[in-house]
Amino acid sequence: MLLESDVLIAYFKKEDWLKKTAEKIIEGIEKRRLENVQISTEVFHELYYVFSDYAPAHVIMANEARLATIKNLEFIEARPETYISSINIMETYKLTSIFDAIYAATALGVDVPDRTIISTEHIYDKIKGIRRVEPRELQF
Repeated sequence: MLLESDVLIAYFKKEDWLKKTAEKIIEGIEKRRLENVQISTEVFHELYYVFSDYAPAHVIMANEARLATIKNLEFIEARPETYISSINIMETYKLTSIFDAIYAATALGVDVPDRTIISTEHIYDKIKGIRRVEPRELQF
């Protein structure tokens, strides 16, 4: 299963409607109650992009260092074909976020065999081949 950035953004924010769920998911990953969870390394770019308008660099670095050390979370590096596929996905499904497209391409790639993405973003429901799991309904 691919963990999408919305969960991590909620996890790192001081307050967010998804924060408690995000904390539960991260704890589940670290304690192996939730297994085989992957994440795209592109999330580091997105977290910087999202937080750079209102958080100082040292806070962003601390959050990204924390992300890098989450136990039992497998990082997937984007390949050239991931980027090419993401542009096709943007065009085909009318996505406006390159990050959403990259995550979709990653979920459809060889590193995510179950083609599942954990996200609140309903855009993934439209993409053929991806199964979206609502984070608040995740069973583990």
